Amino acid sequence: MKLQLQPQSLRLRLDEAELAALLAGQPLGLDVGQGTTPLFTLRVGLGQAAGLHPDGPAWRLTLPEPELRAYIETLPRRDALALTLGGDLRLDFEVDVRDSLQVRGPRRR
Repeated sequence: MKLQLQPQSLRLRLDEAELAALLAGQPLGLDVGQGTTPLFTLRVGLGQAAGLHPDGPAWRLTLPEPELRAYIETLPRRDALALTLGGDLRLDFEVDVRDSLQVRGPRRR
């Protein structure tokens, strides 16, 4: 899982294995630290609506399952699923297109 932070936007990219785990109900985690000191922790799971919320010392990102499944039906693709996390915070969700091509083959038109 890769996360890019920019002013008022996040970009989250998964590979196919991470996507399969998420769809199977397994939450994903990203832990960034320096030595034994945690700096940032993100937990990603599915829900009915997109959201980003503090969860103790971590952040919890919820991806909307209906929109995510519709997006997945169109893989592989280069463009992201654009979601609003509240206010003017935007999330661009992507599945690694190279990995998706290897796993799924080219998209049928």
